[in-house]
Amino acid sequence: MTIPDKNALLIINPVAGRKQIQRYVVQIVRSLMDKGYLVTTMVTAGRTDARDWTARFGADFDLVVCAGGDGTLNECASGMAEADLSIPLGYIPCGSTNDFAAAHGLSTDIPVEAERIAGGCRKRYDLGCFGERYFLHHALFGAFTWMAYSTDQEQKNVLGYGAYVLDALKNLSKLKPIPLSISADGVETEGEYVFGVVSTNRYIAGIYELPEELAGEADGRLAAVLIQTPKTVLDWDSLAHSLLTGDLQCPLLTILTAQEFWIRPREEMEWSLDGESSGKRPEVRIRTKQAFLSLQG
Repeated sequence: MTIPDKNALLIINPVAGRKQIQRYVVQIVRSLMDKGYLVTTMVTAGRTDARDWTARFGADFDLVVCAGGDGTLNECASGMAEADLSIPLGYIPCGSTNDFAAAHGLSTDIPVEAERIAGGCRKRYDLGCFGERYFLHHALFGAFTWMAYSTDQEQKNVLGYGAYVLDALKNLSKLKPIPLSISADGVETEGEYVFGVVSTNRYIAGIYELPEELAGEADGRLAAVLIQTPKTVLDWDSLAHSLLTGDLQCPLLTILTAQEFWIRPREEMEWSLDGESSGKRPEVRIRTKQAFLSLQG
């Protein structure tokens, strides 16, 4: 029998995705115990629980493991940033779309990922800073932002990311131009856009994959993709094709990379961070804490 000589905090979101995590709790704990971790388990009951617990208790542990969707991962990463914790974070993806897992090669097979985390391999990632808040994967603004938190949950459970694309195509009539200016390391760009995303890496909102030279995972740089307002039938067709295929050659796309963005809309607009609503903002500064997160798995 392995004698525990390390401590792990396991935070579980029991309602993430299809609620499948509930069947695997014992296996996760066993995997960690077999590698010498004494496991403390906490189960969330509401928003901010994961963030608050990580910030408050994380320093008492050698490892924090979160099991949930991208929103749960965001909360744990935010709690670590708020408390300036340098301990590793493990992520067992069991949400509806698992964008971060798909982008970074994490397994959605829960026992497999639990074993990987227990094994101890680590990799560094940038953490996005969004004003006083944080994001691990992406910050979205514009007309498609509603998709992250209004797309039907049952549809997301069945179709995953495809549910978002279908919802977007069904609601093209909602697209309204948003006049804004964006400063990328001091270089100003202005225009009217229906959608924008700022990402900590080259995988953009589950749609676009940028060339490696434009964005890395721990290089302190951000990538932004802006979609200009479609004005003709051909523009609409091009936009729909771009959403469905991830075509970077769409003439409506503007791609920017920078260490820091300032985004200034004419009026307050909605934002989504890692798939969760962040409310309306007037002007926001976006940057990174370079290589802040040590992801174990």
